[in-house]
Amino acid sequence: MRSIRNVKAYRRFVAPLATALPLIVSHPVFADTTSSVAGVSNIEDFIKSVTTVIVAVCGAVAIVMFAIGGFSYVVSSGNPEHLQRAKHTLLYAAIGLAIAIASAILGSIVTTLATNAFGS
Repeated sequence: MRSIRNVKAYRRFVAPLATALPLIVSHPVFADTTSSVAGVSNIEDFIKSVTTVIVAVCGAVAIVMFAIGGFSYVVSSGNPEHLQRAKHTLLYAAIGLAIAIASAILGSIVTTLATNAFGS
């Protein structure tokens, strides 16, 4: 019975995300249609756009997971198992958000170094 509830909960979360994701991603992908020559700057812009979208989606998921973890923490009623699960949810949400932000920063640093080394 518990696994059926989990599947229903995941469907409520995944279905809207899967529906909205193409709408979020399509704008940066099709943003530049004026240039006819594909160069390094076009690839750089594409990678920056994709990275921005991925970090935004990770941030939204992290906010939802923080809310779920916080709610679970509050309603755990002192049950050690529920309390531990809520703490893990909050911890993993923080780790995921930190990884997403660090990857965006690292990508920006690599792009800047590559631009300085090879030119535009």
